[in-house]
Amino acid sequence: MTPLPYTHRDISWLSFNYRVLQEAKDPAVPLLERLKFLAIYSSNLDEFFRIRVAGIRKLKKIGKKTRAQLHFDPSELLKEIHQIVNRQQEEFSQIFEKQIVPELRKHHVHILRRLDLNDTQRQYVEDYFQGNLLPFVMPVLLVKRRINPFLANAHLYLAVHLRQKKKPLSDSEYALVKIPSDQVSRFVSLPTKGDRHDVILLDDIVRHSVSRLFPGYDIQDTYSIKLSRDAELDIDDEFSGDLVQKIKSSLQKRQVGPASRFVYDREMPQHLLSYLQDTFDLRKNDMLPEGRYHNNFDFFRFPDFGLKHLKNKPLPPLAHPTLTNAPDMLKVIAEADQLIHVPYQSFEPVIQFFEKAAVDPAVTHIKVIQYRVAKSSRILEALMEAVQHGKQVSAFVEIKARFDEATNLEWGERLEKAGVRVHYSLPGVKVHSKLALVRRIEDGHAKLYAYLGTGNFHEETAKIYSDFGIFTADPRLTNEVSNVLAHLENMPPAHPFQHLLVGKFNLREKLYQLINNELEAAQRGEKAEMILKINSLEDKEIISKLYEASKAGVKIRLIIRGICCIVPGLPGLSENIKIISIVDRYLEHARVFLFHNGGDELTFLSSADWMERNLSFRIETIFPVYDPLLQADIRALLEIQLNDNVKARIIDRLNLNEYHRNSSDIPVRTQLETYFYLKRKLEDWKEEEEENITEE
Repeated sequence: MTPLPYTHRDISWLSFNYRVLQEAKDPAVPLLERLKFLAIYSSNLDEFFRIRVAGIRKLKKIGKKTRAQLHFDPSELLKEIHQIVNRQQEEFSQIFEKQIVPELRKHHVHILRRLDLNDTQRQYVEDYFQGNLLPFVMPVLLVKRRINPFLANAHLYLAVHLRQKKKPLSDSEYALVKIPSDQVSRFVSLPTKGDRHDVILLDDIVRHSVSRLFPGYDIQDTYSIKLSRDAELDIDDEFSGDLVQKIKSSLQKRQVGPASRFVYDREMPQHLLSYLQDTFDLRKNDMLPEGRYHNNFDFFRFPDFGLKHLKNKPLPPLAHPTLTNAPDMLKVIAEADQLIHVPYQSFEPVIQFFEKAAVDPAVTHIKVIQYRVAKSSRILEALMEAVQHGKQVSAFVEIKARFDEATNLEWGERLEKAGVRVHYSLPGVKVHSKLALVRRIEDGHAKLYAYLGTGNFHEETAKIYSDFGIFTADPRLTNEVSNVLAHLENMPPAHPFQHLLVGKFNLREKLYQLINNELEAAQRGEKAEMILKINSLEDKEIISKLYEASKAGVKIRLIIRGICCIVPGLPGLSENIKIISIVDRYLEHARVFLFHNGGDELTFLSSADWMERNLSFRIETIFPVYDPLLQADIRALLEIQLNDNVKARIIDRLNLNEYHRNSSDIPVRTQLETYFYLKRKLEDWKEEEEENITEE
């Protein structure tokens, strides 16, 4: 049987990161925001190598029979990845050096190198090095066949080429100097006059003063390097043992794991590169050339010098029409389900859901799932306060949330000490649902209130991740949320899930059923349509079902930010599938599924992407939206996205990533239109409230 068309997930992910990179060259994006897109691209790429590339390298070590089942050659895939990344890195350097740096100069912002400094600045740099950097640079001569320094994960170093002063014709020697960007700011403002702003990177301050560190040597040149290490935790998914202790141990190993990427200045001479490769036992595939600077995610913190016109115009989070400042939030929720859309609307109602419950005398229980946790979290502080007020509080803390394991563990221990009942990761499965439950006694009876979200209970990411959340007192939903939480507390669900689609229970089966319903309608000659908004589409079985539905005539419109392994537009197979991707100032993170359902449209929100890991190996939750008004709002917001002709790019079978343009003369930029759609609704609500007060 011929395999269906499928783009490998890692190649698709690199295509997404290319779209991020292109935002850095879009002249319509404010200049300092373009620097942030360079930072996002670099951060994404580093994570990609530490996780995905590290995993592919492990696949090279498996036996031939097992490797034959992969349907791809790990060696060939790695070769393709390196070719793509090298091209992208060259474009990165072009964007930074040829576009952004010259444009910064036009606005009197100058990124100087050491040879550009005037006398005053030179003295300032030398004093800065002496007073701020000297204790941290740790210079060391490299000696072959001796124990050499350990390259810390993701730290910056200068590789120094030098010769002894007394023997100018002697052989080259080499040294390492740490660039202490983990200790002080990467960007240092220099003394200037008037409206000029000069800044120098820490790297170049160290370069300028490196001769002080090796007084008996002539410095020939310096080149920056960085080593990223494998971030896979190697946790066995077994049903015994102390999983918390295993993760603590693996976190320590992450800092000393094998190399996943060694980046170096592409101007570095071959003799120095070969020496470093031999000294640090690096494989050829570990080595990746970049420009003069690495750790470019530091551009998130590039100084703005008060130049607000070079940044996005602020979009202050909007108040929620009914929840913000509500005297009794739970009463509002009891009257009707409430939809919140961050960051356009303030995350404050979610925080207050916990804070008010913590001090409400009628509340008896609070339960929550924590996947990613802010380092400073009012939500978790509220849980601890709730214990002091006599509530029974429980939190499921997922300690396998990659790169947040340490923060989650720390919070878990704090919660336990405060008296919260903490449940940790389940062996063999990740818990990715975003659910919370409050139990309150009203008129002598227990009533449940729930929050179901597409994003984390994380106060910081809620400022930049675009997500939906539903507050509800609908027993159809609250009872089943209670069931999910009971399962995570090692209790079997009291009854099957009829309304929620829950991973490891009914999620995949119900998704197939929803797709099949549209497929069968199309076969009967009826209208059949799906609109699916997700971060990633990778699961082969789901892709096969979508191909089948497309062949039957189902119109499928997809909004996919990241990984997209389905191939649209193939005659006779996927010609009814159209896909766009939106990359803009906020991270598109919500998952929304609409099914025509014979005209009685079904609307779902979810924590789950359509990837094998999410659909088969995680506790995810897809939840229906029952309120017709909320359904209409979600449909309207999706239509805005589908009509985007400014930021949307077309995902096609040629992977060209071209902008989506339509016949409209009116520019539609999703994230701005979404903000003003919600702002108009808020103003209409205020107007209606004022009219009601006047009538009374």
